[in-house]
Amino acid sequence: MKTATPVQRKVARPRADALRNRERIVTAAREMFVEHGPEVPLDDVARRAGVGNATVYRNFPDRDALVREVVCSVMDRTARAAETALAENGDAFAALERFVHVSADERISALCPMVSVTFDQNHPDLVAARERVERLVGQVMDRARAAGQLRSDVGVGDVMVAVAQLSRPPAGTECLRGDRFVHRHLQLFLDGLRAPARSVLPGAAVTMEDLRRPCD
Repeated sequence: MKTATPVQRKVARPRADALRNRERIVTAAREMFVEHGPEVPLDDVARRAGVGNATVYRNFPDRDALVREVVCSVMDRTARAAETALAENGDAFAALERFVHVSADERISALCPMVSVTFDQNHPDLVAARERVERLVGQVMDRARAAGQLRSDVGVGDVMVAVAQLSRPPAGTECLRGDRFVHRHLQLFLDGLRAPARSVLPGAAVTMEDLRRPCD
């Protein structure tokens, strides 16, 4: 009597059109979250993406899943910008400058309220994306610091807070109108990071752990 050999099943890969639809949903959600906040109706996201409601829910069973994917996608692009900066062989501070401006264009400022008011911040996908960004930005800054171009009393948290705050339009102004000034104000901030420092900063360099610590 012969023993039956188990049949190995092939894992079906997502179809190309399914992947494109998922990307369109994430892109549309990112745009609408920036414009209207994370509570925007998912039906509106579907219309912006040009897909049916069922397609949205087939990819993302609830709002938390979609918001998490948007946050991770922005973090991934920010990490790639940091990797590009590290790959440059020229001026280390110029590479840091380019990273900061690209990060602002990714609308990283929109992540702050979404992360703080919605889902589990310790989800493995979020933790992995966050740690990758922090590690790479730290390396970009370390290289500029080693070159004697970056002041020694600033941390990754200082840079990320500044990018988030300066790329967020002031209260009472239109988003697109505020966008005209983002890179101008970011450059003013970057000039303040250059070594040698012109003044002593109060307090200590801000780490990302400082930003996650609960308020007293």
